[in-house]
Amino acid sequence: MAGTVVSSHVAALEFSPETTDDGSRFIFVSGDFRADDDISKFFGLALDHRPQFVTFNSPGGNVDTALKLGRTIRMLNLSTVQIRSMECSSACALAFLGGVFRVADSGAIGVHRSSFSNTSSMDTETAVAAIQEGTAITMAYIAEMGADPSLLQLALQYDRSDMRYLSSSEMQQYRVTLLGDADTHEPETAWVPPTPAPPAPTSPAPPIARAPMPSLDIPTARSGYVRHPKGAVFLKAGPEDESRNIANLPNRTAVAVAGTEGRWYIVHTPQGRGYLHDTWVLVDQFESGGFEDRHIQIKSFGTYPEAVAYAQQSPLRVAAYLATNGWFAVTLEDTFTATRGAEVLKVLKAEGRIPDDAYMSYGNTYARKVCCE
Repeated sequence: MAGTVVSSHVAALEFSPETTDDGSRFIFVSGDFRADDDISKFFGLALDHRPQFVTFNSPGGNVDTALKLGRTIRMLNLSTVQIRSMECSSACALAFLGGVFRVADSGAIGVHRSSFSNTSSMDTETAVAAIQEGTAITMAYIAEMGADPSLLQLALQYDRSDMRYLSSSEMQQYRVTLLGDADTHEPETAWVPPTPAPPAPTSPAPPIARAPMPSLDIPTARSGYVRHPKGAVFLKAGPEDESRNIANLPNRTAVAVAGTEGRWYIVHTPQGRGYLHDTWVLVDQFESGGFEDRHIQIKSFGTYPEAVAYAQQSPLRVAAYLATNGWFAVTLEDTFTATRGAEVLKVLKAEGRIPDDAYMSYGNTYARKVCCE
């Protein structure tokens, strides 16, 4: 269970979105773990499918890839479930440990000693050092996931040609399975999928004299996609424009938001962890519209009453949005493609119907629509 495993299987690792008969969503991971597998595909699928758990049918493979998948599962706050009729052995067992909650049938998880494909050309001293390093990395990962590192000692007792399938009591002993909050070791920055809104009441609400004031709370950003007019942005090492560039993220790159620091999001992406400015991300939990939508922003105001007064008096059909900086943006009610938006902006300015400083915007910071129906 340490190092890079040489697998005799050839099936590529695949991720499939599935739903149980009772409506629970999950991702089915099948095939061999290989060094060239793209774990970002799993990341994006999880953000789209919103699964509750992950299950496997894999004989193992490349351990480095298994560790990446396990950490991605943990980062996304997912559980893992394994049934005996499906295989999860060798490196797959490490990916399984990524689950915040872990459930497995007796005999569903197999462990053994991993072999190393990259030591044959090394001298003895270098090969031993490489094996020791791989073992240490794997042991640290097992502890990081809340399992007992002595699980690795058990695995090392069985040759690669053999397999040790764990009983239910052994999985509990080594904390391979976890059912309680106390043992999850959930990281503080784990992404928590947004809770679905409660169903609408079946009986009509009583009539009211006027519409209630909308909530002025800014929804917590949890997930989204890179969206920038230039088509790509740099993931930053710190919350400043001058910070070191970590990776170039093209538009539509999926991100999980772990927190905020000023106007910057602390994010996890397929290319690593870092910072993105809040103007660079289309947040799933916000109400700014679809990916290709452009807004034409007319005015901004520091208070809700000012924004509503302006919107209600405008001869144009407009909307008002609460922005992430606490201000309120008044925009045209409709949204546009980039080409159409530019035409509308030009015409309305020429006719003097909107201010000269009005502009077209993605509206990434528009958190909540607050006016007007």
